[in-house]
Amino acid sequence: MAREQLAVILQNSAEHPPPADPSPSALRHWFEGIQAPTPIAEGCSFERVECTAAGGDLTTRPPCDQTKLIIFYHGGGFLFGSSRSHRVITTHLARLANCAVLSVDYRLAPEHPAPAAHEDALQAYRWALSKGYEPKSIVLAGDSAGGNLALSTALRARDAGLPRPSAVVSFSGAFDLAGDGASHRELADAPLVNRSMAQLATSLYVGSGDPRSAQVTPLHADVSRLPPTLLHVGTWELLRDDSVEMARRLQAAGNTVELKVWDGMCHDWQLFAPFLDEGMQSLEEAADFIVRAFASR
Repeated sequence: MAREQLAVILQNSAEHPPPADPSPSALRHWFEGIQAPTPIAEGCSFERVECTAAGGDLTTRPPCDQTKLIIFYHGGGFLFGSSRSHRVITTHLARLANCAVLSVDYRLAPEHPAPAAHEDALQAYRWALSKGYEPKSIVLAGDSAGGNLALSTALRARDAGLPRPSAVVSFSGAFDLAGDGASHRELADAPLVNRSMAQLATSLYVGSGDPRSAQVTPLHADVSRLPPTLLHVGTWELLRDDSVEMARRLQAAGNTVELKVWDGMCHDWQLFAPFLDEGMQSLEEAADFIVRAFASR
């Protein structure tokens, strides 16, 4: 049933396929065009803060516990997306986890190639620490490219000698930028993100650099000594094996990892919450993981 529901929801994106030879501006326009008007959680307020050069939105929903913070990095292949485009996720996480959410804007490719987004992601974590948030009260989260940024930020914080956050959460994380996993071949025509689009995003962000470099993906980094991590991914998406392999490597390095592969779900299905039950269920389970992480530190 879930896949049939998704087929209906995805009809709009099928009627608006990605441009054949897209410029960054065309891709950004396309992304805005396929977004459904999903309702955000009621009662949320947004404060613009200078957590990076591009800024970000600090989302609160009184009477939430504002001493606890989710730092959320939006997806969009490092090319598009914003703090506003992902409010359906961030506001519901604020509601469900009863805490503040910092939705980070970061420099986008190709105007700002790698490792600009990764540098900004770490800067947002430094900003939170400078504002007095305790590391045990911070969770890093993100979807797609943002999932990469969330886990990469935990790595960069570790390597910089910063205290580690309480946990990491990734939805449909883009970890395999080289496209080595089997799902990149078996699901090359998956909805929302297909193989050609993923390759374009990588080429514009990484350029002539190495897509397997630890500077742009945690998949090929030393992933020891990381906080507990939750990975959600769908069976009907190109990036399925990104999370499966990432979970395997995290576990092999001795970390605590929870992986859930959602049957019939496409890339970033959380963006369709609450119209899609599984979208809200994923957010609910992530919020439960986050609350448990806060309580355990």
